[in-house]
Amino acid sequence: MAEERRPRSGERKQLSPRDGEKKPYAKRDGDKKPYAKRDGEKKPYAKRDGDNKPYAKRDGDKKPYPKRDGEKKPYAKRDGDKKPYAKRDGERRSSRPPQDSDRRVGPPAPPLPAEVTPQDLNGAARNELKTLSKENAEQVARHLAMAARLIDDDPELAHQHALAASRSAGRIAIVRETVAITAYALGDFALAVRELRTYRRISGRDDQIALLVDSERGVGRPDRALEVGRAVDRSTLPTEVRVELAIAMSGARLDLGETERALQELDIPELDPDRAFAWSPGLFAARAAVLEELGRTDEAAAWQRRAEIAEEAIGARDADREVLEIDEVEEIPLPADDQTGDHDENSQNTAEGER
Repeated sequence: MAEERRPRSGERKQLSPRDGEKKPYAKRDGDKKPYAKRDGEKKPYAKRDGDNKPYAKRDGDKKPYPKRDGEKKPYAKRDGDKKPYAKRDGERRSSRPPQDSDRRVGPPAPPLPAEVTPQDLNGAARNELKTLSKENAEQVARHLAMAARLIDDDPELAHQHALAASRSAGRIAIVRETVAITAYALGDFALAVRELRTYRRISGRDDQIALLVDSERGVGRPDRALEVGRAVDRSTLPTEVRVELAIAMSGARLDLGETERALQELDIPELDPDRAFAWSPGLFAARAAVLEELGRTDEAAAWQRRAEIAEEAIGARDADREVLEIDEVEEIPLPADDQTGDHDENSQNTAEGER
């Protein structure tokens, strides 16, 4: 009979001390929860969250930086009773002399005849006045129309009308252009230069570049006149303006004693001795004057004669771009019999046509 095997663990179960009535780690899982001291009635950091808020000294009755936010504002010396830069914004502005020029302060506006209306000004010029109020635009248009009407017969009165328009609409390009033209007509070349520069800046156009060059000549600056003329791209200019610029540049060369170069300035494609355009009389006359300075009197006389013929052929100054033949044609009288025969033949043809 086999010997009975002795149990290895005896009567008690293995690990009985760990599986008894008390659970392991009883001390940690008892009635009191761990970290009881931290979760008690008082919250941690009681001293910081008490009745007094932190930083009480800064948030008290007085606000921080009381010296800067007090009754006096910072920089009191600059922002006091007197405004900064009082000398520049006072009664006079020394940095902008045009504000005190004749355009701003001058004699009363000349009277406007009742028959002169805003419609007397051309449509393109009236369009530039649309930024003004209706009443002001109408008044300015009437002054501009009067200036255009009087420029040839009474340039002084025309200039007064232009200045009156400028005092009411000094930022309009057509107004500054009119002031410049009337000033040039009076021989006030310094004012013409100033107004033409302003006109170019406002409008961005070079259609009065020849007048500007000639005005620079008028104030005794031919070198400056040539510089202004050379700075413009002539290919972008209308034909009339290009011709006028050539004449003005030629005059500046004459002022400097450069007679040969003055003649070269006039050698342009528009110099056609056989045809007349609106600009031809002035161009022919300018060439005649330069040839006279060179001592070439016969040529000068021939070109002067061409200028007179062109003026007669054109007739009116406003015949823009009209091409006319200016060849002189001799009238050959016909014999009396031939004239009669022609007359009878024409009468017979007319009678047949009526039938």
